[in-house]
Amino acid sequence: MALNRTGEYIQGKADVLSIYFTAEYPQKGTTQEVILSLQDAGVDLIEVGIPFSDPLADGPVIQKSSQQALKNGFTLDGLFEDLKAIQADVTIPLVLMGYFNTALAYGMERFLAACKNVGVDTVILPDLPLAIYKKSYTDFFAAYGVSPVFLITPQTSNERIRQIDDLSNAFIYVVADNSITGGSGGFSTEQLHYFERIQARQLSVPLIIGFGISSHNTYRKACEYAQGAIIGTAFIKALADSTNIKQTISTFIQSIKQDDA
Repeated sequence: MALNRTGEYIQGKADVLSIYFTAEYPQKGTTQEVILSLQDAGVDLIEVGIPFSDPLADGPVIQKSSQQALKNGFTLDGLFEDLKAIQADVTIPLVLMGYFNTALAYGMERFLAACKNVGVDTVILPDLPLAIYKKSYTDFFAAYGVSPVFLITPQTSNERIRQIDDLSNAFIYVVADNSITGGSGGFSTEQLHYFERIQARQLSVPLIIGFGISSHNTYRKACEYAQGAIIGTAFIKALADSTNIKQTISTFIQSIKQDDA
């Protein structure tokens, strides 16, 4: 399967830095500022989190950001309006990350059409079952030019990895371990062996590693085994008490990339 625009963009780069943040956080009306500031700071990919009241795998930091975003008045319509308003100014891929139930409640076709309208061609819905996608939604996604991203873990079978690779044309989200988001420290020997195993399969789409990446060292180590890495919890923590979003983001991204200038 040919790569989509996001997949081609990632494939053409080394050491991709993807940042996750929760829309409408830390304050109401800051989504556009966060996106544009991340782009200015040199991020390669931005995952815009759709707040959800009962997230599956998010740690306490991201859970708290979702709760705050909902208190701030987050709506999907409002998010799509924000993204449309800055579409001409955003030159890097934006990926929406949320939960299948949210998209279903909004209306799947309406959700995908809205993604297309704002230039988003890739979404991560962690609880969208692979079998359900294949049976009921493949044509919907294709019709609107939107690609799902599926997650793999250390326990994912070889057969399932093959199926995911066959169905993917953006990237595969390699979950570093089975814990919730927000882990810290380095990677264990078992994790590195897992990364090596997935890397050796030479899959047809890029790999991006997420969960437990919070520093320059863990970002760099992840990039040895994949096209790039995702940082979420550490970034949300940095935003939490920010009084100057643009400066906070610039400082944070510099701390992660360090020698990339």
